[in-house]
Amino acid sequence: MASLDVFIVNVAFDAIGADFHGASLADLSWVLNAYAIVFAAFLVPAGRFVDRYGRKRGFLVGLAVFTAASVGCAMAGDVWTLVGFRIAQAIGAAVLTPASLGLVIAAAPPERRTAWVRIWAAAGALAAAFGPAVGGVLVQVSWHWVFLVNVPIGILAMIGTWVWVPESRDATAIRNPDVLGALLLVLSIGALSLGIVEGPTWGWSSGRIGGAWMVAIVAMAGFLASSARHPVPVISRALMQVRPFAWANVTALLFAIPFAAALLANILWMQQVWHFSAIETGFGVAPGPLMVPLFAFLAARFLRGVPVGAIVAAGCVLFGAGGLVIAASVGAQPDYVGAILPGWLIGGAGVGLALPNILSAATADLPASQGATGSAIVNMSRQIGTALGVSLLIAVIGSPATYDAAHTSFRHAWWLFAGIAGLGALAAPFMTPTSHRVAAPRVAEPSSYAH
Repeated sequence: MASLDVFIVNVAFDAIGADFHGASLADLSWVLNAYAIVFAAFLVPAGRFVDRYGRKRGFLVGLAVFTAASVGCAMAGDVWTLVGFRIAQAIGAAVLTPASLGLVIAAAPPERRTAWVRIWAAAGALAAAFGPAVGGVLVQVSWHWVFLVNVPIGILAMIGTWVWVPESRDATAIRNPDVLGALLLVLSIGALSLGIVEGPTWGWSSGRIGGAWMVAIVAMAGFLASSARHPVPVISRALMQVRPFAWANVTALLFAIPFAAALLANILWMQQVWHFSAIETGFGVAPGPLMVPLFAFLAARFLRGVPVGAIVAAGCVLFGAGGLVIAASVGAQPDYVGAILPGWLIGGAGVGLALPNILSAATADLPASQGATGSAIVNMSRQIGTALGVSLLIAVIGSPATYDAAHTSFRHAWWLFAGIAGLGALAAPFMTPTSHRVAAPRVAEPSSYAH
């Protein structure tokens, strides 16, 4: 549910905007960004709370909040009410995601633990592959069903959890996490996103934009200070001193920016320029994510001796190249097979090489006891990149009034994000673990904070 909502909402973006008359593209971007920012900041603290107070209890609370917030999203009468309920959804997702994996690991027999974790992780991959198509079908009825579909699933999951899932907790978790640091991180990334999104409208030299930059800087300084003082920080300084882990976070951030932006850019182009329906757009997006498991498998099977940083770098280059192919191919006349599909397949291949290897290699040089926290921090970096990618896209494309203006602004966006993917390729070699290879995923402790 938590993963599916990200991909479904992208396809519903145009329908939501049509229903909320007067909402600008910049306003609508917060439907995506509010979720990503809050989810990113609270993922690690929420994971530590559920470890201490009980994963089953945390999963039920998170699932209840997520399900209730989904009803609120469906009933929202304006864009800012929807954004508010999306924040509540993100809080629920930040709790239920680490709790769900912690429950799976605690319940698994030791010899089957890795297999069970892979099954759990596959749920996110399936959401990526089928989310746009499912969203397209639901939006054909009404965008409200994008959120209402969570209600029966959430209720059934709560009943099943209550009846069958055993409780578990981490007896060593005796301190509460740094909630203030998480709030400061939300404020910093939110203010940065606000400045980027509203810059074209308010004026880049306006006082309001300057104020947003200042809030972002001060809040980030506060976040770093809180992380340095707190015994259970959101980001541990010791972890960031592990060079491959630090560079994995840089690479994850740089890759997530173009990934999130490209997904939304392709959807907006198909819906707003070519006037595709939601279902046409959903199925048009699906082939790219379907390439991910294929190329992830091929990399694992045939590139075992290649340094993981080189594989990730190749993935970043392919993803950027896919965007350049689309930028060079699209025109006024709809031509999905000739203009969008080739670049989208190339980009999907790049994601298959890059994303799974970023996630698996990031914690390879960390102690087993820090693997879960390290995984959470990398996923936090991804979510921050998602918010920045959407913000940059909205700033670049603006509100074009003519086809020529739209063509120019979208091409600029695809070029920009290809360049950022190139920066990811430059950073990737430094994330190679000291062994130069990625071992099988370690599952040494009964907790993990994110997929």
